[in-house]
Amino acid sequence: MKKQKTQTKYGSVGGQALMEGIMMNGPEGKAMALRMPDGSISVEKKTFNSIKDKNKFFALPMIRGIVNFVEALIFGYKCLMESAEKTGMDLGEEEENMSKLDRWITDHFGEKMMNVIGAISMVLGFALAFALFVWMPSFLFDLINKWTGEHISMLRTIFEGLLRIIIFVVYMVAVSKMKEIKRVYMYHGAEHKSIFCYESGEEMTVENVRKQSRFHPRCGTSFIFVMIILSILVSSLVALAFPALTHIRPVWICVKVLIMPIVMGLGYEFIRYAGRHDNLFVKILSAPGLWMQRITTAEPDDSMIEVGIAAINAVVPHPEEKKENIEEVGETENISEENGEEN
Repeated sequence: MKKQKTQTKYGSVGGQALMEGIMMNGPEGKAMALRMPDGSISVEKKTFNSIKDKNKFFALPMIRGIVNFVEALIFGYKCLMESAEKTGMDLGEEEENMSKLDRWITDHFGEKMMNVIGAISMVLGFALAFALFVWMPSFLFDLINKWTGEHISMLRTIFEGLLRIIIFVVYMVAVSKMKEIKRVYMYHGAEHKSIFCYESGEEMTVENVRKQSRFHPRCGTSFIFVMIILSILVSSLVALAFPALTHIRPVWICVKVLIMPIVMGLGYEFIRYAGRHDNLFVKILSAPGLWMQRITTAEPDDSMIEVGIAAINAVVPHPEEKKENIEEVGETENISEENGEEN
C-alpha cells in the first residue's frame, strides 16, 4: 500500500525582490530586509492597512484578486523606491551629485514632492504598460489584417495574446541585462528559496535555504502569464458573443480594459489554487510562468540568502509559536490563504 505523502506547512508567505533586499508578507505582517552598504542587514517592519480589513466585500472571491493586485502594486513600488534610496550612495555623495534643481525641490517641498514624483512615475509606468500590452497588439493586428485583406479577423484575440507574450518575454530578457536588475533577480531567487524552506518546515539556515528551488508557483511572474492566458480566453468569448466589437480598434481596446478586472480576479484565484495543489491542470497552466522564472530569477549568493532569512523571520511566528500553528497535510494541502501572493 502506497504511503500517503505528508508535508508540513506553517502558513502562506509571499514577497518581493527589491534593490539589495527583500520585502516579505506573512502571518505577522510585512517587513523589509536590506543589505546596507556597510554589509549589515537592516530589517524594518512595515505598516499596511488593507481595505479588505475595513470592508469584507473586498475580501470576496474575485474581488480580492483585484484589490490585492492594486494594493501590492502600490505598496511594492513604495518599497522598491525606499530600498533604492536606503541602499544607494551615502548622504554626502548624494548631496554632491544632486543637481541644483533636485536640491531646490528637496529643500522646499521635501517628502510631499517626492510622493508626487513617485505618483507621476507610476502613472507613466501604467501608460507604458498600456501602450505595450493593450494598444500595440491591436495596432499591429489591424496592420496585418489590412495587408491580408481582412482574412484573419477571427484570429484577433489569439494574435494579440501571443504578441503580448512575445513583448513581455523580450522586455524581461532586455531588462535582465542591466547590472542592477541582475542583482534584483538574484534576490528574487533568494526570496523564493527562503519561502520554500519555511513552508517545508525546515530550519531557516543558509544551507537549508540554498538547496531549495528558485521557481515558485505563486510568483508574480506566473501570475502575469496566467493573466495573459486568461485574457486570451475571456476576450475570445467576448469576440464570439459580440463580433462587431472587434471591428473598431478604440472600441475593442476599451473592451479589453473593461475585462481586465475579471482577468485579475480569475488569475489571483488560480494562483491561490496552484499554491495548494499539484495536479495536471495546475502544472499545465503554471508551466509558462515557471519557465519564465528562469529569466526573472537567478541563483543567489549566501549574503542574499541571509537577507531572505531575515525578512522571513520578521513576518512569521517565533519558533515556540510555530509549534501551535503547524498543520500536517496530505497530498491535498490546506494552507492559510490570505498572505501569499509573490512578486
